[in-house]
Parts: sequence; C-alpha cells; structure tokens
Amino acid sequence: MTSLHFKSTRSNGEQLSFAEAVVKGIASDGGLFVPTSIPKMNLMDPSLLSLTYQELAVKILEQFTTDFTAEELQNCVSSAYDSKFREACIAPVHSCDKANFIELYHGKTLAFKDMALSILPHFMTTSAKKIGTQEDIVILAATSGDTGKAALEGFANIDGIEIVVFYPTDGVSDVQKRQMITQEGDNTHVFGINGNFDDAQNGVKRIFTDAAYKETLKEHGYILSSANSINIGRLVPQIVYYIHAYYQLATNKKINLGDPINVVVPTGNFGNILAAYYAKEMGLPVKQFICASNTNNVLTDFFNTGVYDLNRPFVPTASPSMDILISSNLERFLHAISDGNDETIASLMNDLKEKGSYEITPEMKNNMKNFYGGYADDVATVKAIAFLYEKYGYTVDTHTAVAYQVYMDYVKKTKDETETLIASTASPFKFPRSVLKGLSINTTELNDFQLVNLLSEKASLTIPEPIKNIEKREILHNGICDKELLSEVILKALK
Repeated sequence: MTSLHFKSTRSNGEQLSFAEAVVKGIASDGGLFVPTSIPKMNLMDPSLLSLTYQELAVKILEQFTTDFTAEELQNCVSSAYDSKFREACIAPVHSCDKANFIELYHGKTLAFKDMALSILPHFMTTSAKKIGTQEDIVILAATSGDTGKAALEGFANIDGIEIVVFYPTDGVSDVQKRQMITQEGDNTHVFGINGNFDDAQNGVKRIFTDAAYKETLKEHGYILSSANSINIGRLVPQIVYYIHAYYQLATNKKINLGDPINVVVPTGNFGNILAAYYAKEMGLPVKQFICASNTNNVLTDFFNTGVYDLNRPFVPTASPSMDILISSNLERFLHAISDGNDETIASLMNDLKEKGSYEITPEMKNNMKNFYGGYADDVATVKAIAFLYEKYGYTVDTHTAVAYQVYMDYVKKTKDETETLIASTASPFKFPRSVLKGLSINTTELNDFQLVNLLSEKASLTIPEPIKNIEKREILHNGICDKELLSEVILKALK
C-alpha cells in the first residue's frame, strides 16, 4: 500500500506520517493536518456488507494509517470497539420511514464522541512509541459537553499521558458536567472556565501555537497533543460509521447497494459532517449533505452565502454541544473545496482572526453545492422531539431533534425523498429536561438527575449504566478559572 502523509491546511511545508500527525495534534503554523490525498476504495463491493464493525474499521483505517503494522492497527481497533459499547454492532440504525437514525451514543459516555475517542488513546500510545517520543504527552481539550467526558474516559490511567479538559461552567448540561467532575483517574484534570465554548477552544488553540510555552512544558518533560476533533486521529475513525450505516441500510433492504443517500448531521465544530464528506470522497454515494445548526446558525449562513461571520450574539440553547460560533474543522473542508490551496486557507483564517469574518471564492462556493444549511431554534427542537415520539414512539435528544427538524424543513422545501441517514449524536438521558418537555411533561420542580428517572419511566427506556445514580458519585474536580489563565492552570495541574 502506498504511504499516505499529512500536511497543514495552511502551508505545504512539513509532511508527516499518521503517527507524527496524531502526536503533534495541530500543525506548527496553526493549521490542521489533512491527508495529502483522500484514499479511494470500492465501497460497493458486496463482500463488505458482511463485515463486523471492527473488521470494516480495519479496512477503512488501514488506508490512512499506512505507517502502522497490521498488528498495531488490529490492536487499536479491538481495544476500542469492545464490550464498552452496549450494542454488538456498535452503532445501530433505527428507521422512521425515510429518516434513518444512526445511534452513535452506545459507548461509555452516551455520545458520538465515544466512537472516535475510544480509539484515539490507542492511536496515541502506538504513535508515541513508534516515533520514539520520550516526553509524557499532555492531552489538552476544550469541550462543549461531550468531547471532555469521552476523552477523559478514553485516556484515564494510561501511562505516559496526562489529560486536561476545560468546559464552560454554564454551557453544559447538569448530566454532562457531573460526568466530567466525577471522573476518576490519577492523570485526569478538569476545570470549568468563566466563558463559553469558543473562549475555551480559543484558549486551547493559543496554547498550541505558543512556542515559548511549549518549550517550558518540554523542559518539565511534557509535550502537548489534542483530543479535540482538530486531531486527525479523532476525525478519521468517524468515517467508518457512515459507511457501516450505509451497509446496514443495504442489508435491511432500505436501499440497494450503490443507491445514493442523503446525510444529516447536527453540527457544531464540523468534524462529524466532515467525516461523512471524507466517506463520500472515498467512494460512498452521498447525494446531499444537510448541515443542521441551532440558533447559533453561523454555518447555515455560510452555506447560504459563502460568508462566515462571527459578528453575532452567542446564544445558549437546549442543544449545548452545538453552541459554537468557531467551527474549527470547517478549515479542513475549505482546504478541500479550494483544491488544496494552502495560501487561500491561510488568508481566510487570517481574515477570521482579524475581522471575525471571511468570504470564500466563487469557485469554492460552486464546490460545496451539495451542502445544504438549515437551523432549528429551541421551540422547533422540542416540537421535533414531540413529533418523533408521537408518530413513531422514538425518543431522541435535543441535538438529534435539531437534525430531524432541519431534515423535515429540507424535504418540505426541496421535495427530495432520498433515503436519509441522520446522525443521532447523544442519548436522550443527557438532556432529560428538554426531552421531557417534548413529551409534554412538566419538569419545573425536579433537578436533572431526578429527570433521568422520570424520563426512563415515561418513555419506557432503560437508564444506561454509565449515568445510573451519577448524582451520588463523589465530585473529584471542582476547579474553575478565568479564560485568560488556562496556561497557568495547566502548569499547576501538572505540578
């Protein structure tokens, strides 16, 4: 197999192996690592339909991890996708007419981030050994709710790794927060910040591009890496579940092998939908990508106008993991639709930094014509939860409801009846108040932990083991800091 390398979205300088890119996390110039080419596969080979999730993961991931041995990759996959997932097929598809929900929340933290963050620690340790890294690795992550817990769970008690997570104190659900601040592990460090997710993400990005700070860490025996979706080791595993879901649709006779599908993704940081785009580039027949936003609809405006503009109010919503104005992974998409023009990307990212906005070229606009942007506010989100429950008896979380509402709006507008895959990104138990509101149940007198039990009762759902009695677990992380003090907090945490 030909070796695949990874380069920055902002320059053509360094070309790294997969292992080097995973450990480094972000390029020296602040850009994100992208493959020098997207591998092509015959994904319409009927023999692939009978593969388990693990077997398919090896087939897909070996296209990107060309510096790993077959044994190394197999160990990573088998260690990641095992009994920690409550469904044997890892990510089952639930169909409601032409809307097919791929349930990505059956891992330990009840969110789609488990799908990639179960394997990233194994990528990281294998990569560090492969390239001879001597220092301990500090995983640095900002979270809008789900990445933090999934990363903490994945990296807890792994030798040679410390993990530091920052979350917005008022920007996550009570269940999400409790999942993080009760995290066990001698190498885990969790801090709330006085600010929103963008503040946390910007602070983390600044640290990654601060050469003097990184040198200070190195003097103490540490190097930085990332568990956010800016890490290519987070992005690549997400490709697998779109292809696996397509095969489930074919096996269940919802489509014939080779038929096109549409894909809907509730989108914040753009990594999840970008993985679907990479799957299409590899050979998956996707007709239309539907990018679903909440009231923070910067991406909707971008796909409708070609202008990305942060100069707007930040709105806390019932789908907090999407309360994001700076969608980091969009940079990788811009690189793709500019035919890899790193100078253009560097210029656009500079405009974003200096002016808070940029406009892409007419050619780039033309290259994203199979992307549709739409959004749903909190009222429409709750109505979508109610509709799915009343018509199909199917209970979804707020983020999935945003996706479904935007999907319904799209079908109404376009009359496109193509079989559609919708990414269901979190368990309804993570956002019980809004979900119960959709079920027309009054929740004003109860806290979120009491609501978990009520949701179980009213929707006839079993409470997943990872959050059963979570309110009774000991709080192990109670630190809070200002958004300007992240670097100092990290040094103190590492002692």
